[in-house]
Amino acid sequence: MKDNSKSLLGKPFFRSRVKSANVKIPELLIGYFIGPFGALLASGIFGAYLNTYLTNVLFRTELADAATKASINTFTMLLPLLSTILIVAGNLVVGQLIERTKSPAGKARPWILLSSVVLGVACILMFVIPGDANGIVKMVWYAISYNLYYSVAYPMYNTSNSTLIPVSTRNGKQRGLLASVTNVAGLGVMGAGSMVFPTIAGFILFDANEEPVYFAWMIMFIAVGIFTAICCILQYYFTRERVTEETMNLPAEKTKKVSIGQQLKGVASEPFWWIIIIFYLIFQFSGGMKNLSMQYFCQWVLQPFEGMTRAASAGLSQTILGVLGAIPMAIAVVFVWPLSNKFGKKNVTLIGMVVGVAGGIIAWIGGDNMVPVAIGVALKCLGSAPACYMILAMIADVLDHVEAKRGYRCDGLTMSIYSSIMVAATPITTGIFNALIGATGYNPELAAQAESTVTVMKASYVWVETIAYALCAVLFIFFLVEKHISADRGLILERQKAEALAAGVEWIPPEQRLKLEEAKANEEAEEARKSELRAYCEKKGLSYEAEEAKCQEKAAAKRAAAEAKAAAKKAKAEAKAAAKGAKTGETSDETPKDTDSDDSGNSDK
Repeated sequence: MKDNSKSLLGKPFFRSRVKSANVKIPELLIGYFIGPFGALLASGIFGAYLNTYLTNVLFRTELADAATKASINTFTMLLPLLSTILIVAGNLVVGQLIERTKSPAGKARPWILLSSVVLGVACILMFVIPGDANGIVKMVWYAISYNLYYSVAYPMYNTSNSTLIPVSTRNGKQRGLLASVTNVAGLGVMGAGSMVFPTIAGFILFDANEEPVYFAWMIMFIAVGIFTAICCILQYYFTRERVTEETMNLPAEKTKKVSIGQQLKGVASEPFWWIIIIFYLIFQFSGGMKNLSMQYFCQWVLQPFEGMTRAASAGLSQTILGVLGAIPMAIAVVFVWPLSNKFGKKNVTLIGMVVGVAGGIIAWIGGDNMVPVAIGVALKCLGSAPACYMILAMIADVLDHVEAKRGYRCDGLTMSIYSSIMVAATPITTGIFNALIGATGYNPELAAQAESTVTVMKASYVWVETIAYALCAVLFIFFLVEKHISADRGLILERQKAEALAAGVEWIPPEQRLKLEEAKANEEAEEARKSELRAYCEKKGLSYEAEEAKCQEKAAAKRAAAEAKAAAKKAKAEAKAAAKGAKTGETSDETPKDTDSDDSGNSDK
């Protein structure tokens, strides 16, 4: 068995700060919200504003010049489309690197740590291009920095970040909560890109004459790059791969090495895998088109606010639509998780798609009028909430199902495809959108655009996503993987037990092993606390016994309060069950099941 203490990531400095068997607040908040939010902040801004930076800032002069306009239009169309090949390749490579990584930190977390530097540097380089540089120099520099971010840095982070959900825990409820919080972080960065950043851009990154301030753009993204690196490091320290740890005690020669061919065979033969991947493909690409075209829609389709320039009015309109879209999303986060636990993730997501279609129709009818458009956008965002929050949990259910049937996991391949779809949505929709508006004669310095250009912008922002939601609703009628969750878990545990016994290793069920590890970590923490208290008392001339007695008294009071709270909760549940039994005329001697436990017996507390 490998001695993890000799590995660099096995050293105390690199160990996870998460010691609990169950997911608790620090892991949830820092590892699955603050970490992903900071790491993805740049991509959220890029999704809503990178193409605007490209056309209205970096190549503003060249697009206004008839001699260079055609070449720049060709560049802005071809670069994202051709880069998609490198982006997909980058995601597939990273996915296989993750699958083959075996370390004390797990298989995904080491790549999150490495991406802290690569992401931070890559997102800065695109915005330190001198505004007065030669057009060819700009194109070469931008193409290199663009692919460094999207083909290297982003796949490295996003594939490993996406893999964390399936390997974080087997507890279905906890995993659903982690997926929900992680996707809230992703939507938060999209909100920052569509709501906060446009206002900053309108008033700080452009001067009174609507000319770009290049130095301000550079300082802005240096700050974003540093913030990104810090948040990636925090995420590394406040996450844990409990599923990966299930096989860490097996000798290296006994662990299965699954080839990419085996993984492809495993997922390609699973209908539920195809449904969830095609669903996400349609959902993500339609969302990419909406996010990309939002700024153009606000500037050239909606009527500008009285007394404001089109650029400033567009920034304000974008902020208003972003806020009105974010409000139902924020409200939905409170309800999506419990509703999914009660009615199923599939059913709640399907109903959400229907609501989204209704919202899209209202927004289309609204035309250039802000009020009906805002109402439709709010409804559309509300309908998209279940899919946004639960997609990773649903993919994790599919991966468990494949593992139960095949005997091996396909996290690396699946998450590299998932990440490829996520990151490729922006460049592909950028290329398509730029080709469409370029063909209609778009010019950022015109006072008004051609009717055909306005139609393209309106359809891109509203209609594409509305049609996509209708297709997704039909597709999800056949997504029935949740019916197999309990049976899949039983098969996986039996297989793990057989493999451990065959390898001559003591079999300890994962839930029991995690509890033992948590108890050991708590014991070590208690000994460290006593040592620190003893040193403090010696320094201050205090009685260690007296101070320790005070600490024990406080701890006892805290335990008593927790026990009283648990007893009150249990009594309330029993009273509710008794009332329900009296109402239906039925009696039962059974104690109600703790609502915080999943089918594997794990507690969410």
